[in-house]
Amino acid sequence: MKPYIAIILAMLVFSSLSFAQTPDDYFRIAAENNPGLKAIYKEYEAALQKVPQVSTLPDPTFSFGYFISPVETRVGPQKARFSLTQMFPWFGTLKAQGNTATLMAEAKFQSFIDARNKLYFRVASAYYPLFELKKWVRIEQDNISILESYKNIANQKFKNGTGSMVDVLRVDIMLKEAQTNLSILRDKEKPLMTTFNKLLNRPENEMVQINDSLSAEILSDNFMKDSLIASNPALKALDLKIQASKASELAVQKQGLPKLGVGLDYVIVGERTDVSMSDNGKDAFMPMVTVSIPIFRGKYNASLKEARLMQESYTYQKQEVANALISEFEMVWFQVQQQLQLLSLYEQQKETSQQSLNLLFAAYGNSGKEFEEVLRMQQQLLKYRKMSATALAQYLIAVEKINYLTSN
Repeated sequence: MKPYIAIILAMLVFSSLSFAQTPDDYFRIAAENNPGLKAIYKEYEAALQKVPQVSTLPDPTFSFGYFISPVETRVGPQKARFSLTQMFPWFGTLKAQGNTATLMAEAKFQSFIDARNKLYFRVASAYYPLFELKKWVRIEQDNISILESYKNIANQKFKNGTGSMVDVLRVDIMLKEAQTNLSILRDKEKPLMTTFNKLLNRPENEMVQINDSLSAEILSDNFMKDSLIASNPALKALDLKIQASKASELAVQKQGLPKLGVGLDYVIVGERTDVSMSDNGKDAFMPMVTVSIPIFRGKYNASLKEARLMQESYTYQKQEVANALISEFEMVWFQVQQQLQLLSLYEQQKETSQQSLNLLFAAYGNSGKEFEEVLRMQQQLLKYRKMSATALAQYLIAVEKINYLTSN
């Protein structure tokens, strides 16, 4: 029977491990489901549709005219006229307009990448508080178990006459406080889960699997800092907009040049009945060439100025974003180092507090005194355990912020 039990337990462990989801798993789900991200991607797809709109020839013009009073010609009266004309912009105009639209679409895609990275950070910022809450719940449950054991010991010592009723009351007060804290922590889970699940566009009560094996990995001093400017999609989007403005400037210059048109007129001619001649009633064909003369330069000059001003605007925006990125990176990097130091401190404090608690509890077991110090040290240990869990969560959020800033 024992081998079967071992197999069943192994299957249960394996299934629980396979069901657990990491933050990366939730990033993928959010990228697939988040409606805000989908909306931005649709903007990119819509921008792509602008390219064929501006890089295609204008529609040809067809016209029809009927002579109410036929115009008499040598070969007969003209009855109707058909005209077909196609205009052609100056050489390279369509290409320049297409380049402008393509670059603006690529800028939209970089904005989508930035929005996706920001979504990942928002998911992480909602995930790690759940991780912290789970740690706090477990710590508070451990605290309640310890306080209940302390209460039993204090009761036993009171019955044996080696302890006081005050010790029992003290631990009872702390036990009720711990139970209330645990109840509050459990109530806190619902709004945190709702926030997290809505980022993934899921039902608010859907279960969230929290990875218990998360830890603080020490980062190198130059962790991804070199890619802060080079790889950031917000800066790439502004670079592409600058390029698009330059392409737009070229397109405007070409739009200000003459446009050429070719066409064909077809005239229906009736036959003359009063004379017999060659080509009597023969319809007429007339090829045509059209040239537009762009003499009103106001709109072209304004468009050129607009494109140049937008280049300057995007350049200033890029500098502003780069400055903000560098400042924010330095602040977040400080937070990473700060949380690492706090984690190291709390680990040392936990170890020292545990040793002190063991000594105090041993002394209480022998003399029945100093129970108040035992409780105080127990709460101090509880505080450091909670602060350590909070520091770890804050550290992981700060690392995700660095990943967002560096587009990692």
